[in-house]
Amino acid sequence: MRRRITRRDFVRTGTAAGIAAAGLRASTHGGKAFGKAPAVVPVGAAQPVVITSSNGNWFKNGGTQTCVEKAWIAMMAGSDVLDALIEGVNIVELDPEDYSVGYGGVPNADGVVQLDSSCMHGPLKRAGGVASLEGVRTPSRVAREVMNQTDHHLLVGKGAQTFARNLGFTIEDDLNTPLSRKLWLEWKQRTDPRHYLTTKERAIASGDEGAVLRTADAVRRQMAAEGLFPASKMYGTINCDGINAKGEICGVTTTSGLFFKIPGRVGDSPILGAGLYVDGQVGAAGSTGRGEANLFNLSSYFIVECMRRGMHPKDAGMEALKRIKSNTIEKRLLNPAGNPGFNINFYALNAKGEFAGVAMYALEDDEKGWAGETGRRVRYAVCDAKGPRTLQVEGLLPGTPDGKS
Repeated sequence: MRRRITRRDFVRTGTAAGIAAAGLRASTHGGKAFGKAPAVVPVGAAQPVVITSSNGNWFKNGGTQTCVEKAWIAMMAGSDVLDALIEGVNIVELDPEDYSVGYGGVPNADGVVQLDSSCMHGPLKRAGGVASLEGVRTPSRVAREVMNQTDHHLLVGKGAQTFARNLGFTIEDDLNTPLSRKLWLEWKQRTDPRHYLTTKERAIASGDEGAVLRTADAVRRQMAAEGLFPASKMYGTINCDGINAKGEICGVTTTSGLFFKIPGRVGDSPILGAGLYVDGQVGAAGSTGRGEANLFNLSSYFIVECMRRGMHPKDAGMEALKRIKSNTIEKRLLNPAGNPGFNINFYALNAKGEFAGVAMYALEDDEKGWAGETGRRVRYAVCDAKGPRTLQVEGLLPGTPDGKS
């Protein structure tokens, strides 16, 4: 019987660090506290804010700043909002400890890391994206160049890689890290043991244990149940949206996609209206979680349209979740209570700078150990004049995705 491998075999545990305000020297702001907004905000102007998924206020790639801090600092220093947000998500894309995004993202079923990203610029009314991009650690930067350098909104696969190479991006043969490679090999051994033998299986005579039918998804979920990674992070991703004091709104989403996905599978992240949508006069919305549910409902676009009709970001997000719930009818996707057996999270802000983080469920047993969470709260991150912090989302349904309380 194959030895059960614990999460400790894959992930080096560390001491949970407190959330610290970093990067701004007191002299830069005349001795004021971290990231203070202007003392006088012009009438009609927005309250500046950056909002991200929870990994945006945890991973630092060996530095002192998180994504949400970096983006806020750059935005308040006068950088273009989208450039600031991309600087922020680059921290997560480059950090090998976050195996759901960029370098070291968990690969597809063939062991190849394929990355997706999209970005939207509200003031310029432009957008760009890439899907199934291989060999580039920062797909968000390539997505921005698609927006700036082409007449297109989306480049995919080999074409996206060639485009990146032509613009001088470094193309690497393999974006796996030892951790992502180990996770893939474990998954591969379980789904295809005849091809990838363990030491014990190599010593067993053919036919002694018989063949076991194990679907890729079942194995993925079993690995999560054994603690190799949080099940809630099988879909990866970071979304980051921001608005400055002038009311300029932008957003970016980047991901390595569903763990061990079918090669070429594209989720919601690079698709405008699904993984991200921005209207410069209304607001922005983005998502993490089950991409297929988001794609079917074009939820980010729907949220922005709800805000256009006057809804607060929280209420708009809840409307999108209700639509997903009503459209989820396949038994395989339902828990024993008849509700969606998966989670999906939305992050939204409007033109006033009001924001919200919502999810199908505000609690998930699998959240423990992810991005510093010690319990089972589903969280998101924000940075404004009060500094960076991590907050719990508002949930549509009680309990957890598996139907438990």
